[in-house]
Amino acid sequence: MHETTEAIVGAVTGALAVPGTLLLGRFDDCGRLQYVGRTTTLARTASGTVAGLLAPARRGHPWTGWSFSAGWGSRETLDVTLVEPELVVEVGVDVARDASGRWRHPARWYRARPDLSRADVPRLASPPR
Repeated sequence: MHETTEAIVGAVTGALAVPGTLLLGRFDDCGRLQYVGRTTTLARTASGTVAGLLAPARRGHPWTGWSFSAGWGSRETLDVTLVEPELVVEVGVDVARDASGRWRHPARWYRARPDLSRADVPRLASPPR
């Protein structure tokens, strides 16, 4: 089962001028931006659209020092460029999530949502207790 939802772009793979995939986050109940998943590879037109809306991360980015796995069960880490976590995007996701609330499958890019603020993005669902 799939759903359409919003997330905040916190990093990209590839260069800022030509992002390959988007690393996405949502705020938890404590107000911390948590990683929830990444998109499939962006088409050239989508990459160009997103590139014009991203800004380099300023000092104190919430994901500074983090490493991101290239995939489930992989020890390979992604080479990422942190961006200012301001851009909201609409994505299609599988409803399956892991215990921490991350999407189990890559999200499909639909569009940038510059009309939305970070506050409009759903909070990261707390794991069941």
